[in-house]
Amino acid sequence: MTIKAMKAGEVAKKVINKDDLFIVDVRNNDAYDDWKIEGENITSINRPYFDLLDGVEELVKELPENKEVLVVCAKEGSSQFVAEELSEATGRDFYYLEGGMKTWSEHLEPVKLGDLEGGGSVYQFVRLGKGCLSYMIVSGDEGAMVDPLRLTDQYEAFAEKLGVKVLHMFDTHLHADHISGGRRLAEKTGGTYYLPPKDAEEVTFNFEPLEDGKEITFGPDEVKVKAVYTPGHTIGSTSLVVNDTYLFTGDILFLDSIGRPDLAGLAEDWVGDLRESLYVRYKKMNQDLLVLPAHFAKLKELDEQGRVEARLGDLYEENEGLQVEDENEFRKMVTENLPPQPNSYKEIRQTNMGKVTPDAEEETEMEIGPNRCAVS
Repeated sequence: MTIKAMKAGEVAKKVINKDDLFIVDVRNNDAYDDWKIEGENITSINRPYFDLLDGVEELVKELPENKEVLVVCAKEGSSQFVAEELSEATGRDFYYLEGGMKTWSEHLEPVKLGDLEGGGSVYQFVRLGKGCLSYMIVSGDEGAMVDPLRLTDQYEAFAEKLGVKVLHMFDTHLHADHISGGRRLAEKTGGTYYLPPKDAEEVTFNFEPLEDGKEITFGPDEVKVKAVYTPGHTIGSTSLVVNDTYLFTGDILFLDSIGRPDLAGLAEDWVGDLRESLYVRYKKMNQDLLVLPAHFAKLKELDEQGRVEARLGDLYEENEGLQVEDENEFRKMVTENLPPQPNSYKEIRQTNMGKVTPDAEEETEMEIGPNRCAVS
């Protein structure tokens, strides 16, 4: 009988590969109800740690005999204790999540999307614990990031593995549900941080304006990044077209939904811009472009290889947010179906403006929970 640590990356691979896993989540009920590890073949039950201090006999009766069992908690300690109790009670091996749900929230799983015609390649970083997507575009030994998260160490390690120096950082908009790593990466590498100027009127740092029509060509493969102004999620939201192949939509368009326009308190003002971007600007584009959003909401959006992408033209047939032709009906749909605001979204916006500088623990707490950037 032993207990073993299971790393967040191992859990991520089980989710992507649709492997069986039984999870005992010992956090409080409200934390579990708000956010948990999910997957097609993952079963989880919630039994708070304090209810197990007097013994795990009742819990043992609920456990499957032929599946791996993983115990999870917020930071690791409680799950380790419960796993030990279960192992002693049953004589079986049990796993606990190394670093707890904090580590799960921060793990990025890199997936290669494909090679670019003429040279270069694109990688997607899937943050399964929060539904965030970020990207690395490689051109020879030079790289660019799109919507990078604050978890810059993971990007740096991946770039080093590829032999790439990342010199271009793009944020499609001023994020409200996670802290951007764009400025931090630019400072570390001596690179350039691009941000839409209409979202940057209150920022306290220098940046390169990401304006409509701006083109950046980089690396020996001369990969071309073109900015297309697509407001609606924020007033500055800007999409990126890379080599006429990929369309980075930020939080304007997702595979299964569309962006919400209210995170600056201006839903009624911005809903018209949102409709214009989705129903006019995107419709004028090449419908064979592959859409790469900054978030996903459901695991069904991941394909068999763990990638989140879809052809733009297909989304006009399948995405419900793109099927509402009547403008008043669209306005009603967007403004009356908004989920709760993201956790600490005001503080996150302030951080991304450079107005406040939380420490690492505060940043983790600010981001805990699911992403809520879409109209439900």
